[in-house]
Amino acid sequence: MMPDDLTAALGALRGRRPDLRLDVRWHAAVESTMDVASALASAGADAGAVVGADQQTAGRGRRGRGWASPPGAGLYFSFVARPPAHANASLPLLTLAAGVAVRHGIHAAVGFAPDLKWPNDVMVGGRKLAGILAEGQAVGTASQAVVIGVGLNLQPSSYPPEVAARATSLAGELGRAVERGSLLAEVLAALSDHLATLERTPGDILRAWRAASPSANGTRVEWDGRSGTTAGVDDSGALMIRTASGVERVIAGELSWYL
Repeated sequence: MMPDDLTAALGALRGRRPDLRLDVRWHAAVESTMDVASALASAGADAGAVVGADQQTAGRGRRGRGWASPPGAGLYFSFVARPPAHANASLPLLTLAAGVAVRHGIHAAVGFAPDLKWPNDVMVGGRKLAGILAEGQAVGTASQAVVIGVGLNLQPSSYPPEVAARATSLAGELGRAVERGSLLAEVLAALSDHLATLERTPGDILRAWRAASPSANGTRVEWDGRSGTTAGVDDSGALMIRTASGVERVIAGELSWYL
């Protein structure tokens, strides 16, 4: 059952943005909103299907890691996108587009603009405010979909020690409570809009992401036994790293950042 605060905020969004096609399904608790949304996508759910929950008991992030999702402490949802085949060249930028959208939605809702860190983190200083996960289904076919998961920390909570040391929350940064309904509405609207921009003019997404990511230039990183300094992202969204032997292009992997 949809909580009253979300019902009111989404109703207001529909009133001012009747062009948006959203089907939001909310749960008190699920193992993972990504798993539920992925099942819906496999069953043919339209673009704009959204699965959210007050709590995830087995939330997950990149590379199979868990995502701490205490009840009531965050905004946890997954969004089904249906990129058209003609836009497949821009699919590598989809995670960056989602990051730009989440940042935009946060700013629209509370007037605060966090930073972005390659490839999928929303940051304040060296602490993570939100994470984004994108998983493709049947890519290259007529039924292709991408499920975008968002975990956004709303208020301080009792995270595991390894998470608490590197996490922050909107309420903690702002010094006040955050209205989650308006935040959800703004982030969903921004996701819809920025994914449409990605299809039309992917260069606009790259410019917005680069402007919001100070760590993408001049930050020391280590990966696969190597080290270097970030030197921006290229037009395909790959991270460029300047090393002693030249500039290397990284499209995936585990990096240690020295922010």
